[in-house]
Amino acid sequence: MSDDDMGGSGDEDYYNDYYSDGHDPDVETLDKTLQDPEYFEFQCLTDTEVERFINERVEELSTSIQVTPSLAKVLLLMCQWNLSEIVSSYRADAHRLLIQCQVKPSMPANNNNTSMVSANLVSATNTSNRSTTNTPFPSNVGLMSSTSMEKAGDCVTLCSSSSKSECSSRDVVCGSNAIIQQESDVKECCCPVCLCAMKPSESSQLSCCHRFCNSCWSTYFDVEITQGITTRIECMSSHCEVLAPEDFVVPLLPRTRVREKYHQFAFADYVRSHPELRFCPGPNCTIVVRAKDNKPKRVICEACNTQFCFACGCDYHLPTSCETIRRWLTKCADDSETANYISAHTKDCPKCHICIEKNGGCNHMQCYNCKHEFCWMCLGCWRSHGSEYYECSRYKENPNIAHESVHAQAREALKKYLHYYERWENHSKSLKLECQTLNAIRTRIHAKVMAGTGTWIDWQYLLDAATLLARCRYTLQNTYPFAYFLAPGPRKDLFEYQQAQLEAEIENLSWKIERAEMTDRGDLENQMDIVEKRRTTLLTDFQP
Repeated sequence: MSDDDMGGSGDEDYYNDYYSDGHDPDVETLDKTLQDPEYFEFQCLTDTEVERFINERVEELSTSIQVTPSLAKVLLLMCQWNLSEIVSSYRADAHRLLIQCQVKPSMPANNNNTSMVSANLVSATNTSNRSTTNTPFPSNVGLMSSTSMEKAGDCVTLCSSSSKSECSSRDVVCGSNAIIQQESDVKECCCPVCLCAMKPSESSQLSCCHRFCNSCWSTYFDVEITQGITTRIECMSSHCEVLAPEDFVVPLLPRTRVREKYHQFAFADYVRSHPELRFCPGPNCTIVVRAKDNKPKRVICEACNTQFCFACGCDYHLPTSCETIRRWLTKCADDSETANYISAHTKDCPKCHICIEKNGGCNHMQCYNCKHEFCWMCLGCWRSHGSEYYECSRYKENPNIAHESVHAQAREALKKYLHYYERWENHSKSLKLECQTLNAIRTRIHAKVMAGTGTWIDWQYLLDAATLLARCRYTLQNTYPFAYFLAPGPRKDLFEYQQAQLEAEIENLSWKIERAEMTDRGDLENQMDIVEKRRTTLLTDFQP
């Protein structure tokens, strides 16, 4: 589906529905992309659908290179789910790939162990009668039979010594990430952690040959899982980075609650590492969004109507890039720059100097005392904004700043920051105030309908105009971080020109909405068309 399938859901979701337009299924994707620079194809998936999607990729890799599903998951996770690259690298140099993915240690235990590398990769029949069938995720994918630890061929590894140097290559049985040796070749030894004697059937090891008792493994896994670590649990041995796969960890988790947490955290790791998947950031929402292209585009959750950027998972921020908006928000969160300098909610009228509080989204102000019309942002006469393009959105650089002192440069930098931050914050407040405007429009329409002056259909254009206004103002708000970090030059001049044009048309639309009557419908709809064209032109010309 596309993001155009969504619709508004009430006042409380008003600002989550800026871009929820109707969807025409007959329009081709290419045409939509050309018409709307924000068009983006995506799907909203449930947990079950995501599990199926992940299992398909795991099964595909497992079949392609003949490894267990558990090992396939490790390879996919470490290689960002690039299946073709994994297959190519595996066939070119399997040993190197497994070391890079932390499946095998970078330094073998001894020269006799080199034969283990290839032997441990291929899924093969062994004497433990274990099954390597890929069962539904996350319950038992890649897990071996855990009736007894002796039968968990992939999960329990037996070795005559806990030391790497004493680990040999006798009777290797193929497994996903473990070296299995016949019990007849194994001696009883001491666990390096608890220093207790351990029988062969009570110990386990990974491909690195670091063997510990199952009780210590279980305690270690319990602690790691409690801290949210699952798919990147490493061997207990100091400085050993070999990862413990799922079919090694789960059979050593005696408590059901811990196993459930393991699968829950592992599922989250798989989603976060997959470039085509993104969790919806909405409160208590379990939807996962899937898109084939990992781009900074707007997606809308079907369940909670939350809008966010697919690439970074933060609030939608076009035309500003993910990195730029991150830098901007970090800068805004720095109280040392902003706490003492944020503008107050009130300003004095530039003519009569009476204190004025802004109670609407429009920046076209009229003093109730002296009737003077001025711009809320720059306090300039409003008439001057109509003759040329909207100058107060442009920051004027000091041409001699390079020759000024360090303190003067610091003051100029702060002045520049406050210029853009004030406008960013002002449009944020205007968006909230326009929610009140929407409610006022609905009240006005209801009164007119009850009085017999038209029907709801006759007045629907006012609600459409209010929705468009919010959409455009949201875009305009996100232009200020872009302009702040944009280097001076012709490109910035063009951007600020288009930004100013958009801001001027937005204020005109806001003014007309607050004062619209039935006779103004044609004028208002014409203004709506102008504003939307300004917005799409800016987004098309300055795509991140």
